[in-house]
Amino acid sequence: MLTVNDIKKVYDSGDQALKGLSMEVSGNEIVSIIGPSGAGKSTLIRCINRLTEPSSGEVWLGDTEITALSSKELRKARRDMGLIHQEFNLVERLTVMENVLSGRLGYMSTLDAFRRNFDSEDIAKARAVLRRVGLEGVENDRADELSGGQRQRVGIARAVIQRPKILLVDEPTSALDPETSIEVMDLLTEIAREDDIPVLINIHEVDLATEYADRVVGLSDGELVFEGDADELDERAKDIIYRDGQSREERDAAKAEQQASAGE
Repeated sequence: MLTVNDIKKVYDSGDQALKGLSMEVSGNEIVSIIGPSGAGKSTLIRCINRLTEPSSGEVWLGDTEITALSSKELRKARRDMGLIHQEFNLVERLTVMENVLSGRLGYMSTLDAFRRNFDSEDIAKARAVLRRVGLEGVENDRADELSGGQRQRVGIARAVIQRPKILLVDEPTSALDPETSIEVMDLLTEIAREDDIPVLINIHEVDLATEYADRVVGLSDGELVFEGDADELDERAKDIIYRDGQSREERDAAKAEQQASAGE
């Protein structure tokens, strides 16, 4: 289980990206994070694995408090958190196989990682994962020769080969056409079910969020303003999440009204 307790992020500029956010993700559920631009969605994903250091609060993955780990301990813990990036984050000059195998670097000694000295077992795992994501036959192609959808599949394969306890996914469809976006979401859903791991996904397409997610978390101005099953995300809930210019008190009142209506 992933548990986020009262996470806050204040940048040096004074901007508050997250204002005391708490949530949980467990089982093999898919949880979508939605909200307007600047709501704190990507910051939340990056605070969970400490690519961005939270200002306060706690992040737990199972019995491990991620926010309390040293740099050395964090490197090991990140093996359990597969991250799929918005901009793919591939090494363009390397092959597909080399990019996927980089997901095993956290399991290797510093020297072997520097030399990219992967063993035969890791290579066999990489080939199996590439078959799984539909990229068999392009192992030796350079990353910069691939389409956007293929690049995102390489990113997914790289995360899966870590054998993580959770997948953290940051805007996986923002650079893709609608048809490819559906293919990527189908693949993420399949992995969650077959590997029995949860997926926390920041996504801007509300339709995809509700179609594929078990639960939806709505952020606005760094605060959690909606949390519920995908079928509970009605027009009133969307208004709470996306309405501009609301004060916190107004959002709280609207959220309370939405919850009261759901209980009727």
